[in-house]
Amino acid sequence: MSIGRRDASLLRVREWAFGSELAMMAACPRCHRELETAMTVADLCTPIESASDSETSPAIGDYRFRCRAPNTDDLAACVGLDMAMSRRTLFSRCVLDCARAGAPVAADKLPAGIIDEVIDRIAETDQADIRIDLTCPDCDYRWNEVFDIVSFFWTEIDAWARRILREVHILASAYGWRESDILALGPVRRQIYLAMAEA
Repeated sequence: MSIGRRDASLLRVREWAFGSELAMMAACPRCHRELETAMTVADLCTPIESASDSETSPAIGDYRFRCRAPNTDDLAACVGLDMAMSRRTLFSRCVLDCARAGAPVAADKLPAGIIDEVIDRIAETDQADIRIDLTCPDCDYRWNEVFDIVSFFWTEIDAWARRILREVHILASAYGWRESDILALGPVRRQIYLAMAEA
């Protein structure tokens, strides 16, 4: 599964788990003011749901390529590499064939500019690079932030799990109930008992 398809699926799972609205914090790069913005899953998901896992065949000058979008394994292969080496690694893993004027060309014989353009074309096809346009209300600075659903969703899951564990601790301490009994309560009833225990 391509990164774009994976991220679209994660956004839909996140919507099922926590709802359609996503609240995000960002700091202005110029004045460092913290600002909060809200988006919906549909705002972020619609473009990347059209991403394709199929191969593409970009043409740049007299070069012809057959490529596929990167997947999670491809990104894992780039961990610990500098930017230049990461781009080369992604290129070598995602470009299936390369020819110039009909003759095969080795990837290490291609000019850096051609490699960069092919990588950009692959990224456009997969549409996995989600960026959010922001404007600072204090200094009017405009910039965009990369949105990474993997780390965003994992942070939310971690916060949710810690909150549930805290609720279990409070109710078990107050009433002597077992963890399984507390977790079997519906969220509304659990919150009512929690409010009484904390009163």
